[in-house]
Amino acid sequence: MTTPPPLIGAALPIAALPQHLDWLLTGQRDLELWDASYGDVLDGDWRPAVREARRMLDGYTGRLSIHGPWEGLPLTCSDARVRRLVSDRLHQGLEVAGALGASQMVLHSPFDFFGSPHVAHTAGHGLAAEIALAHQTLAEVVPLAARIGCVLVIEVCYDLATGPLLALVRSFPDATVRLSLDVGHAHVNERRGGPPADQWVRDAGALLAHLHLQDTDGLYDRHWPPGRGSLNWYALFEALGTLAHAPRLLLELVDTDQIGAGAAFLAHHGLAR
Repeated sequence: MTTPPPLIGAALPIAALPQHLDWLLTGQRDLELWDASYGDVLDGDWRPAVREARRMLDGYTGRLSIHGPWEGLPLTCSDARVRRLVSDRLHQGLEVAGALGASQMVLHSPFDFFGSPHVAHTAGHGLAAEIALAHQTLAEVVPLAARIGCVLVIEVCYDLATGPLLALVRSFPDATVRLSLDVGHAHVNERRGGPPADQWVRDAGALLAHLHLQDTDGLYDRHWPPGRGSLNWYALFEALGTLAHAPRLLLELVDTDQIGAGAAFLAHHGLAR
């Protein structure tokens, strides 16, 4: 029997939910809400927006994620006061996740790769110390996430090699932390010597829990709909087909009006539903 293509969903703000709600609910598709990634939202009264989202999602049984706060919030800072700030912000994000009933929260990779991908963030150049700093930053965050049933997924950003981020993910026990792959980020990093998105999938294997699907020409983090850039979607979905599990697949587009077009491209080519 032929296995059907994987089902894709979308990442968007709560304000864009009404436009895509029927599509999301009909297939009980994966969904990620962005609102908790913004500091002004976390410092304001976000509860009415969450109540409205829960009202709209009445009957939704799909897999719900949120994007957590990330801007200016490094996971591997040596300054203890900064680590405290990062921890506090992530606690705020998890409060939103708990109120929504989300089971994943996206964080950003801390590895900036100033230097060769064969040298930076390796065992001989500080990787163990960086992982220790991340554990200090997340010391109170990981247990809280576990208590509310929310897995932290760390997103590929500036990473030019798969090893450091996968080592960081593996250093946490009991599936509390997993990998998020932004395929457009990987495609941009190919020009700097990084691996393509499909290689990230193969190297991560069972650690891969979440993907942002977006296209780019490799020159900028464009978040275009699939088909507009030069990413090799066939290689990506071929690699996904080797997995024994189904990571979340979310179109993350700068223009959420293009979600339908992006989904249609992947469906037209038999890659996704």
